[in-house]
Amino acid sequence: MDDLACLWLLTQQTLKLPPAAFRRVIAHTANPRDLLNLPPDARISLSLSNQHLDKLNRVLARRQAGQDLQSDLQRAKVSILCRHSDNYPPLLNEIYDAPPLLYFRGRSELLKNPLFALVGSRRPSRTGRSDAEAFARALSDVGMTVVSGMALGVDGAAHCGALAGAGSTIAVLGTGVDQCYPRSNASLYERIAHEGLLISELPLGSPPMRHQFPRRNRIISGMSLGVLVVEAALRSGSLITARQALEQNREVFAIPGSIHNPASRGCNSLIKQGAKLVEQLDDILEEFAGWLESAPSSASGHTANASAVDIETSSPVYQALGFEPVDIDTLAHNLGLPISELLSLLSDLEVEGWVEQFRGAWQRSR
Repeated sequence: MDDLACLWLLTQQTLKLPPAAFRRVIAHTANPRDLLNLPPDARISLSLSNQHLDKLNRVLARRQAGQDLQSDLQRAKVSILCRHSDNYPPLLNEIYDAPPLLYFRGRSELLKNPLFALVGSRRPSRTGRSDAEAFARALSDVGMTVVSGMALGVDGAAHCGALAGAGSTIAVLGTGVDQCYPRSNASLYERIAHEGLLISELPLGSPPMRHQFPRRNRIISGMSLGVLVVEAALRSGSLITARQALEQNREVFAIPGSIHNPASRGCNSLIKQGAKLVEQLDDILEEFAGWLESAPSSASGHTANASAVDIETSSPVYQALGFEPVDIDTLAHNLGLPISELLSLLSDLEVEGWVEQFRGAWQRSR
């Protein structure tokens, strides 16, 4: 248990300052005991009154208060870092609104690794889910730890892909670190707690609240070298992460998609605005050669199996489909094919990731 971080948590709970004010306080001095000896002008600049410091002095003088706090954290199987802790993520410490405290479960040593974020849609296509898992596994295999937000869809696929590789993953939560959200990710939550790392800036017991997730996103991007947006519509929350990454001077990457697919418009928009287009792993690794001891070209594995141009010209079935579902009878009539033959062709395209079923009808997946 980090004794200094526990002291800062005790200080936060005692002073009850607004978040921005507490960030200024912890940035001013490494040890909360030093606050007790501040000159008057420093106290004023940090919004600390005599009452604040008198109360803090009484609390810090009680050894039992610190021991009780540590016992509470240990019962929850949770530890804590402050901005002055050795394991605090170095890149996160550079952003202007870095969290003063981070609660965590799992392997805090992962925070010293090169970190890279994958984000995207909560309702990805089969191709989007596959891309997230494949890129995360490839990044894990070359020594990067994959960061995401443990949401449904792309986030979950990225965590699973990273755990399947040689490395691991970090989930940044929009709840207290002792809360699993969404509940459907309970098995993934437990797996990350044992094999990876769960972190949050929010106090234990904090439930999911809508406003907390955009704030969480700045941590995902802030602790990472770069962010890959795998699949995103124009109103996707993952675009918030991409915008924050740019504000933090991080690299932003995006996987392009069809101009006809609404789920690709967010990524395509990012690329138009200057995000780096990604088709294979080397498109990412070449930006971070100095952070990795080796990035073998054989690990660049994930590329498109075939281009959309090839499939457009070679498959009349694919040509007849769009991104709006079409029922099998209408499709068979339009193509002049028996339903049995059409189902066989659709099945082949589905296995290759080009089409998918939606409520009994068929549509393109990319």
